[in-house]
Amino acid sequence: MSDAGAATPLPVVVGAEAARATIFRKRVVDEGALSDAERGLIATLYPSMDPATADAAVRRIIDEVRRDGDAALRRISAALDGFAPDPMRVNEAEFAAARAAVDPELIGALQAAAGRVRDYHARQLAHAAQSFEHEGLGQIVRPIARVGLYVPGTAVVYPSSVLHTAIPAVVAGVEDVCIVSPVSSAAGGTVAAIKLVAAEIAGVTSVYKVGGAQAIAALAYGTESVPAVDKIFGPGNRFVTLAKRMVYGDVGIDALYGPTETVVVTDDSADPELCAADLLAQAEHDTIAAPILITSSERVARAVAAIVPRQAAALPRGAIALQAFENRGGIILAEDLSAAIDLANEYAPEHLALGVAAAQAAADRARTAGGLFVGEASPEALADYIAGPSHVMPTGGSARYASPLHVDAFRKVTSVLRAGDDLLQRVGDDAITIARAEGLQAHARSLEVRRSDR
Repeated sequence: MSDAGAATPLPVVVGAEAARATIFRKRVVDEGALSDAERGLIATLYPSMDPATADAAVRRIIDEVRRDGDAALRRISAALDGFAPDPMRVNEAEFAAARAAVDPELIGALQAAAGRVRDYHARQLAHAAQSFEHEGLGQIVRPIARVGLYVPGTAVVYPSSVLHTAIPAVVAGVEDVCIVSPVSSAAGGTVAAIKLVAAEIAGVTSVYKVGGAQAIAALAYGTESVPAVDKIFGPGNRFVTLAKRMVYGDVGIDALYGPTETVVVTDDSADPELCAADLLAQAEHDTIAAPILITSSERVARAVAAIVPRQAAALPRGAIALQAFENRGGIILAEDLSAAIDLANEYAPEHLALGVAAAQAAADRARTAGGLFVGEASPEALADYIAGPSHVMPTGGSARYASPLHVDAFRKVTSVLRAGDDLLQRVGDDAITIARAEGLQAHARSLEVRRSDR
């Protein structure tokens, strides 16, 4: 149990301007500042690196993996994780051992969650981009051939993330879905059993025992053991995110993910106990998570400010949750509900929960969230595990233009022109005129030589 239960209520920030100057400003993270743990990782791998920056370390890791393949993966993993995987690919004996090690009740729960996630994305696929052709013009929609999913975590394991990342890929029709995931000597040198069970339930093709920036490099360029993929998916730590940024262009990526964010918007009808519970459910992820309440009710604001420390005291990760409130979260008292929703749209959170009396009207105005959780019977934790939509969502304000993980992220469109002579006759003159205006005479001639009246 945490000792984080000090009775001191959280502070309440009053008004939009104060929120922008305090809580919203905390969202800006100094990407160059390294934690002691991160500096230690770089020093372990490259003790003579000067200056020792995350960018320099990740660039060197990528270069070494491109040059040395599996040997680099084993060398880097041994230095950072205390274990050099050999073979790299998880074998059937390891999958069998994982199945035997996991509680059958948990396996049943994962199967139930997988069924709902699969059903949701099958319905999504039915409404996704479709192939068509009309008068010789159209598109072909095909799944990406091979994708790689990064599944983080050795100390904390999230089998739900395996389901929520892999199942949309399988439903989309991707033939080769591989996972890379870190291991450690402390974990016996293999991927956590529950991850392997989740991967099997999801229908993953293969799992490789490597994590970190070196795993991203392996997925991007391939090694003797790890095949190169066409697109990389999944969140990770700073080094993983930097690696994804650096390999982008040589391989596709889904997004660059930051710390998790939850904004809860309420009016006076909300239950403060539920609000506090929902905020803490996300704050416990990490000390840099962003749990934010925006409410038009002073009663709710003051109550939640008092309840959060009390509830946190009963949680094993309560101290982490309270630190998240201090670092990047908080409570905002808005002028009215309209102002509260405007602030939420401005912040563009990963998750937006609406605990208001007129929930649908509020939902209609909420335009910039990755996920929308409407009404007190729709807690985000339900969607985190079993509701159906993928819980992989845009962070850092990217919900203004980006979407949650969905089946079309695993597919691509090819435009098709199958024109007959009639189309060339109808529109050829205009195309020739534009080509000449652009000074591209060979383009114009390519059209002219096909004209029947030339």
